[in-house]
Amino acid sequence: MLPKELQNTIDTLPVETQMLFKAIVTYFEQKLAEKDVRIKQLEDQISKNSSNSSKPPSTDEFKKKPKSLRKKSGLKPGGQPKHEGSNLKMVDEPDKTILHPVNECTCCGKNLMHQLINKIERRQVYDIPPIKIEVTEHQSEIKTCSCGHTNKAFPIGVNHYVQYGPNIKGTLVYLQDYQLLPYDRTKELVKDLFGHSISTGTLYNIGKYAYEKLEPFEEQLKKLLTYCLVVGFDETGFRVMANRIWLHSYSTAKHAYYQIHPRRGQVAMNAIGILPNFKGIAVHDFWKSYYTYQCDHALCNAHLLRDLIFIKERFEQDWAQDLIDLLLKMKTAKQKAIAQGKSAFSLATIRKYKALYQAILKKGFTLNPFKPPPVKKRGRPKKSAPRNLLERLSNFADDILRFFTNFSVPFDNNFSERDLRMMKVKQKISGSFRSFTGAKYFARIRSYIMTARKQNVNAFDALANLFTDNTIANSLIRN
Repeated sequence: MLPKELQNTIDTLPVETQMLFKAIVTYFEQKLAEKDVRIKQLEDQISKNSSNSSKPPSTDEFKKKPKSLRKKSGLKPGGQPKHEGSNLKMVDEPDKTILHPVNECTCCGKNLMHQLINKIERRQVYDIPPIKIEVTEHQSEIKTCSCGHTNKAFPIGVNHYVQYGPNIKGTLVYLQDYQLLPYDRTKELVKDLFGHSISTGTLYNIGKYAYEKLEPFEEQLKKLLTYCLVVGFDETGFRVMANRIWLHSYSTAKHAYYQIHPRRGQVAMNAIGILPNFKGIAVHDFWKSYYTYQCDHALCNAHLLRDLIFIKERFEQDWAQDLIDLLLKMKTAKQKAIAQGKSAFSLATIRKYKALYQAILKKGFTLNPFKPPPVKKRGRPKKSAPRNLLERLSNFADDILRFFTNFSVPFDNNFSERDLRMMKVKQKISGSFRSFTGAKYFARIRSYIMTARKQNVNAFDALANLFTDNTIANSLIRN
């Protein structure tokens, strides 16, 4: 809108000049409108951090500290009253006992070798004995039966003239695939602690053996996950030879399965083969590929809370905070109900909270109306971030609130994200895998380790067992 004085001046100009001037004004108005849209997009980008979007915390380095959703407990930092400590305790039967005699007085120097002992004071020291590799020689009798068969008595697993045993093999896989050490650092650790040199080729062959031994475990794990009631699904970028591929994870309270694939979406999910036959409840973060599968869905509310925080901070709309408070209130109510031994809410309680949820959405829609543009363009009409979020909250309300209507469904997908967290640490330590094959080895072995950990099986014992009778892998699938 031009100022009145300027408009009056324009009106006195020739018609051709007026038309030219209006065309120029219209052109710059369009350009300014485009700039305003771009500026808003850039402001939205720099307003996002790990607390109000799906961006990782590593991108928050030079931004203000993210706000926590946790309420203050009112307790002082440190151990609380009646908290059980974890100090060292004396044992009744130590591994070694050393008596230290008192031979002379430290004050006057008098000889006390024949002085009667008043009492014995005990002190115990926890420490690790010197570590060295122990070489065991196995000798077998050889006897020829009357049938002509030659018999030997070597134990199972002792197949070569010289070889490594199950404990050191399990240790090497433990260091690389659980503690995430690269080849060179693993070799350094073995040299420093054990005084033994080991080659990169040996490390690779041991990992390959573990991978091949776990093939039946992986197949059985995939079948088991297909029939689970609730499974958390997630995926993250992974580097192989400096190229990005995708690491897919499938998690329950007792199991973890990882698989790598060049693709992220439905092509990869079909190739992995769990989701096409899955009939339980899939917990995920609204990646649209999951909705192509015929199963029930539950959306991760941790992601949703971050989106709501962004709307609250960026657009200053109170309905977003109201919904955050409601979702956290529902989460607390469910935790209390479970603590009281309940397995579900009454229909009246569910209707009450759903009505509160819809009332907040109605308030949000009122603040963010949408009118289709008068001139239809290709693609979907552009909508504001609050409007897009409100439509998702409305269209997928049942999936968002499934944690409240079904007690077996968690509030968020954090249990899956925790399973992926250390996989990203692996990438930070090593940079990237040198081959797709090495990444496959790591994913399968890590699936076994994390499944063992979730079932309270010692990770080292589980790995050493791979090189003996492999009974632990079978037991993990039965649980």
